[in-house]
Amino acid sequence: MSETVNTFEAQQQGRPTGPLVRGYEVIIGFETHAQLSTASKIFSRASTAFGAEPNTQACAVDLALPGTLPVMNKGAVERAIRLGLALGSHIAPRSVFARKNYFYPDLPKGYQISQFEIPVVQGGSVSFFVGEEQKTVRLVRAHLEEDAGKSLHEDFVGQSGIDLNRAGTPLLEIVTEPDMRSTAEAVAYAKELHKIVTWIGICDGNMQEGSFRCDANVSVRRPGEKLGTRREIKNLNSFKFMQQAIDYEISWQIDTLEDGGKIEQATVLFNPDTGETRAMRAKEDSSDYRYFPDPDLPPLVIAVDWIERVKAEMPELPRVMAERYVRDHGLSAYDAAQLTQGPALARYFDDAVKAGATPKLASNWITGEIARRLNAQEIGIEAAPVSAAQLGQLVKRIADGTLPNNAARQVFEALWTGEGSDVDAIIEAKDLKPMNDAGALDAILDEVIAKNAKNVEEYRGGKVKALNGLVGQVMKASGGKANPAQVTELLKAKLA
Repeated sequence: MSETVNTFEAQQQGRPTGPLVRGYEVIIGFETHAQLSTASKIFSRASTAFGAEPNTQACAVDLALPGTLPVMNKGAVERAIRLGLALGSHIAPRSVFARKNYFYPDLPKGYQISQFEIPVVQGGSVSFFVGEEQKTVRLVRAHLEEDAGKSLHEDFVGQSGIDLNRAGTPLLEIVTEPDMRSTAEAVAYAKELHKIVTWIGICDGNMQEGSFRCDANVSVRRPGEKLGTRREIKNLNSFKFMQQAIDYEISWQIDTLEDGGKIEQATVLFNPDTGETRAMRAKEDSSDYRYFPDPDLPPLVIAVDWIERVKAEMPELPRVMAERYVRDHGLSAYDAAQLTQGPALARYFDDAVKAGATPKLASNWITGEIARRLNAQEIGIEAAPVSAAQLGQLVKRIADGTLPNNAARQVFEALWTGEGSDVDAIIEAKDLKPMNDAGALDAILDEVIAKNAKNVEEYRGGKVKALNGLVGQVMKASGGKANPAQVTELLKAKLA
């Protein structure tokens, strides 16, 4: 159920619009269910382990047997506190659990225990980059709740099965303001939130297993008009499908309005096989759930010293680490954000710098060549064939003038493919040391000038770019051993 109902009606005035799609402004808000990394459920001691046989991890509390009472899982509360601290939110000293009433076969009690009027985490924000532009999305709340079970339709003919293993699994529902204005912005927000919850250890982030599920509220409007009617795309469990679903929904809504139709508020599902969204049911508002305080659970009271203890145990947050990289290493905010996409990547950068790498050069290699190869092979930085220490050694040799860029790439290739493991040994074996023979270099320059009369004429005629062609010829003739900056200066002197 969407908790952004009122915030969409109370959209702030004067917020800059994003890129228009066929003349329409796109408005997107998110609700994300992050499964908390506790060993047991939120109100019972049943296991939360994934993959067990159906109904083998559902105890009397989860089955809603008469006489059973819920008992709060302290670990779930601590994880909520961690999220609040990470996102700069207000952590409510007193919050209340409520019963959210609706009937569904996999909800044994006929209601879900959630939070409504007083959630445990209030406000906060998530900042991220779309390209090199920084964006910030404001949060409304993050509230604790239990998950429902799962209906199984594929394994039965003419009927459905019910698996209650997930019933009672602890969730944090993280709700944004409708601040996103494009699909790219929405996906970037989801990736950043995913990074944060896994970084601080409150969620394993496994989207295939349902640990991190996103619902996108999407509407469109003409610039300056009131907010359009939104439709909620449920249970987006991959960033690829998220992008496809939101793009399709935007296009569908615009087509409907252009054809004179009306958008009806609805919950929709995305079919990855067809690439389309389809309405599942009419969308409920909060009043439809008849919320009221749960009489079996007292208010949740969080003392200040509890918050301080959790704060002291928190790891360095990615935004704090990124600020440190900007301050201490002179990196751009964008590069620092790229290097803090995950703890392992940040450790790799730190270790490369400790091994002697110039921070900016190390950053360029990690976010450039290494990232390209990791993506191509679909592996993480932990599995990179080139260690941080090896990268540090390579970057040192580039910085001290031992390796021109072209030669450095040859060394990197040898490291990546396992042809060698020591940078200096590879340089020796491949005879990649820079050309220090001034006479030999001078002879190459004269030969290149003699063979490239057209480039020489164009350069002397004012076409500065013609010099690049000459530099390239010298580098080729020297086998990549010449220093490009030195070659450029020597050519300028000869052609003056």
